[in-house]
Amino acid sequence: MAASAVSRVAMAALPEPVIQTSPNTMAPLVPNSGRAYNPVVTLNGWTLPWRMNQGVKEFHLVAEPVVREMAPGFKAHLWGYNGQSPGPTIEVVEGDRVRIFVTNKLPEHTSIHWHGQRLPNGMDGVAGLNQPAIPSGKTFVYEFVARRPGTFMYHPHADEMTQMAMGMMGFWVTHPKVKNDLIDEVQRDFCFLLNAYDIDPGSYTPKIMTMLDFNLWSWNSRIFPGIDSLNVRLNDKVRIRIGNLTMTNHPIHLHGHEFLVTGTDGGPTPKSTRWHEVTTDVAVGQMRQIEFLADEEGDWAFHCHKSHHTMNAMGHNVPTLIGVDHRGIAKKINNLIPDYMVMGERGMADMTEMEMPIPDNTAAMMTGQGPFGSVEMGGMFSVLKVRRNQKPGDYKDPGWYKHPEGTVAHEYTGPLTEPARFKAEGGQSMPRAQMPAKTTEVKVRKPSSHSNH
Repeated sequence: MAASAVSRVAMAALPEPVIQTSPNTMAPLVPNSGRAYNPVVTLNGWTLPWRMNQGVKEFHLVAEPVVREMAPGFKAHLWGYNGQSPGPTIEVVEGDRVRIFVTNKLPEHTSIHWHGQRLPNGMDGVAGLNQPAIPSGKTFVYEFVARRPGTFMYHPHADEMTQMAMGMMGFWVTHPKVKNDLIDEVQRDFCFLLNAYDIDPGSYTPKIMTMLDFNLWSWNSRIFPGIDSLNVRLNDKVRIRIGNLTMTNHPIHLHGHEFLVTGTDGGPTPKSTRWHEVTTDVAVGQMRQIEFLADEEGDWAFHCHKSHHTMNAMGHNVPTLIGVDHRGIAKKINNLIPDYMVMGERGMADMTEMEMPIPDNTAAMMTGQGPFGSVEMGGMFSVLKVRRNQKPGDYKDPGWYKHPEGTVAHEYTGPLTEPARFKAEGGQSMPRAQMPAKTTEVKVRKPSSHSNH
């Protein structure tokens, strides 16, 4: 059994493709046919509807060029499915027979690989190896049984470098058909994909030849402040499924709570292998499923812990100017360039305060206005909002947390004792053979690219 082309006669009987262009997080799609399950919420995304046809769940994916709003005021010209990048999440139940029609509206051939699934070899989606590629303008059909519960991904396996760099990917969730001792019931179930792009400021289309030096690190092709918050009720059991289709690993970190890694691409993890963590690394091509009890009210940061992944497009080759006195040279440059602005002599936080013009269709490097000022973030950053009065099943943003009196860090104006300070000079395991004529002092400079990280 292999993926096959669909005839013109059969095309007339295809399920109507559903197209979605809004970048907002859509409400969970409660099943109205087939087996019941607890649906997921795709961050800044949605779940693809299906139709039942003689006991088979039928879906229709359309591979096509799309325009994705990555953040307010910044759009990218990508490739995706059904109007968006990433494509819609597909949700099924263990044991379901599924039939997926894939219509190719790209300018080149494509295919779909069902990443992590157990299925017939001819349905695995590697063009040239398991099936012919899907030509532009044609529709192919994949059909198999969802054999095991878990969280999976889908993406092209034809001209993969180009098509994935352009945003072609999506999530797949197979829910258990009966109670599973390794899969707990949860009140909130979120999912999103990690992806990355190299889009020059002022332009729209990713550079597909980039291997490591990406400048936009995104969740579901959104960058902060365009990523929606994860809104939950106090004491909800929360599950978050995270898939990584970038070219590097991502240590995903949650503030204010400890979580367990309860699932991988291979399925639910044995309970004996779980321990509490606040950060888990998601390697390339992997999925990690985390679960925790949301028992601390507040607005808790949730982000990749690689600091350059929480910034938007920036000049990687700009030298560090911390500590440089610009006063004399700045005045001279201003005589030649009246709008010249000093950048980075005190760090990069000043960038959030400058009303400095940036190219059209460009996201600010560090941004996001919180209740106490600039958050100074970008890229892979969002907020977990835990509220006592959030209603069950309500995913609306509750606004900023109202802190109880006396629980916010504030300026201290009383007397201070002299702080203890550590001297840099340390001991050594054995004396040096020769001492230098004079002490050498160096200044730290940031790396000039993302290579080898």
